Amino acid sequence: MNMDNPRNVIPLSAGKRIVVKVGSGVLTKDNRLNIEIINGITDQICALYDKGIQVILVSSGAMAAGVTKLGLPCRPSETPKRQAVSAIGQADLIKEWEKALEHCGRKVAQVLLTRGDLCDRVRYLNARNTINTLLEWNVLPIINENDTVAVKSLQFGDNDNLGAMITLLLGADLMINLTDIGGLYDKDPRVHEDAQLLSQVASMGKNIEAMAGKIAGPLGTGGMGSKITAAKKLTAAGIPMIIASGLTPNILINIFNNDYIGTYFVPQKKKLNSRKNWIGLTLQAKGKITIDAGAQKAVLNQGKSLLPSGITRVEDYFNIGDPVEFLNEDKKLLGMGLVNYNAADILKIMGCKTSQIKARLGFRSYDEVIHRDNLVITADPE
Repeated sequence: MNMDNPRNVIPLSAGKRIVVKVGSGVLTKDNRLNIEIINGITDQICALYDKGIQVILVSSGAMAAGVTKLGLPCRPSETPKRQAVSAIGQADLIKEWEKALEHCGRKVAQVLLTRGDLCDRVRYLNARNTINTLLEWNVLPIINENDTVAVKSLQFGDNDNLGAMITLLLGADLMINLTDIGGLYDKDPRVHEDAQLLSQVASMGKNIEAMAGKIAGPLGTGGMGSKITAAKKLTAAGIPMIIASGLTPNILINIFNNDYIGTYFVPQKKKLNSRKNWIGLTLQAKGKITIDAGAQKAVLNQGKSLLPSGITRVEDYFNIGDPVEFLNEDKKLLGMGLVNYNAADILKIMGCKTSQIKARLGFRSYDEVIHRDNLVITADPE
């Protein structure tokens, strides 16, 4: 597809690393795994490997495979049953990927994670080291959520979010999100014939979220809304994401030739380092802090740490070192940081100068509530 404003994608000759997430709507047909699609995607992955591109695959479809294997009419609603169905289907899912890759001599490795694995710094680094070793061995990592043990507080929620976190974990250069819709439209193309595709998204405003909606497929957990959430995380970290149709032949190859129909999400120019990715875009917030306009300007525009003088509100209970979101007085989320004081102590010192901390607490461990090194801005630049 020739475009007036070509999108900046990674050429095959660059030898980069990508994450490919494939949704249930692509991998299933008539409530069964679509073997033809699996074979087509693996052919493309093999071709990318041959060109020096490292691929990490985030694969949905375990629930769909389990529903089919058990002959169920739909996904169960109870969590234990859903987890059991996924466990049954996961075996068939990996088996089909493994069979499809045999012809090109590639091996696969199953990697099952919970969000708790990535929120713990030691386990986060262990997961990264393991997957990096698999890539060095030219083994294709196939990643999915460990549904069997994941409780609600430790769930990724959907594989779009998981794919984004894996992209951040491994420092990948691009995430390709393959769906059955094939891009972000101004309205649902399955309902409205006049729906228009957005070929490029340069900023992630509320209008983009409104377009996405919350429609999910019958066997998947994430709709277009979850894909926009994933894109917001990645672009904030300086990493692009593409939504394209996984049902289109040779879509992965075409993307690297910049000859595809889909939506390209433009990344911010500054790329976050690995630790800041972990703090700002992987950890789950334990609480919230509201800051005034002066503190917002200092943190967002001047690169300053967050001091107690700019804090106006504290929500929830959290301890020293916990990840905490900070918002402005209009309740707009600005970023995330690791706090130097617990919630009770911040309530005592908020609004005061650093010289007054000791008088209010009886000690003064730090001048900053969140040091700049432990603070990540996630809001779009204004």
